[in-house]
Amino acid sequence: MRRILLWIFIPVVLMAQDALIVEPLDLIDMPTAGTLMRGSFQAQLRAYANGGLLGGLEVGLTDRFMFGISYGGTNLIGRGAVDWNPQVGATVRYRLLEEDLNIPALTLGYDSQGYGAYIDSTERYMNKSLGVFAVLSKNYEFLGNFGLHGGLNYSFEHKDGDKDLNFFVGADKSLNPELSFVAEYDFAINDNSGKAVGKGNGYLNAALRWIFAGRLQIDFIMKNILNNTDKISSISREIKITYVEIF
Repeated sequence: MRRILLWIFIPVVLMAQDALIVEPLDLIDMPTAGTLMRGSFQAQLRAYANGGLLGGLEVGLTDRFMFGISYGGTNLIGRGAVDWNPQVGATVRYRLLEEDLNIPALTLGYDSQGYGAYIDSTERYMNKSLGVFAVLSKNYEFLGNFGLHGGLNYSFEHKDGDKDLNFFVGADKSLNPELSFVAEYDFAINDNSGKAVGKGNGYLNAALRWIFAGRLQIDFIMKNILNNTDKISSISREIKITYVEIF
């Protein structure tokens, strides 16, 4: 009997020690101040509206610096011609300040990957890429972990005539060691004038996040809850799968 209990108990302990998802890198579309551990990589696949798929790979070179690439398109699932994104997305992050008891973590970065379908007429994604950004994150112990995040960004996708600086906020709250609730609000100040897609309500997104064994993460996402676009009048349901490993 003891032998059986040891065979059950030891893998569980090892699995817990090997947990690599220790802090979120992103909420839904918006980043946190999190970065990958040195010597680890993150593979991600997102399924979204109109048969869209977006794959990405990110690598942690140090505990503060990481970079990654992504690529995808719409109509990959279904019939008809695939509409590929016009270029490969690229992202870099550097964690300038570590979080402590009194101050939040601060991360600076750049991300050229937008979300949703690419709009050729204005050379932008349905949800603009971040461009350059800065984000603060602070975590608290409140019936589990409670994280608050906020930042600003300047997107280079501004051929729609809206070049404003943008702001975003968000939070994540653990429900138990595996499940957490995630929400974000993108003020979309850079997406409400000229030939912009947004109507001025901003983008409210939410997700239920399930983390299995500290390495595999699945997000069940509800996007555009405030119906902020003229072209899409309903909430978008998406799934994001993330796997983290050491190389």
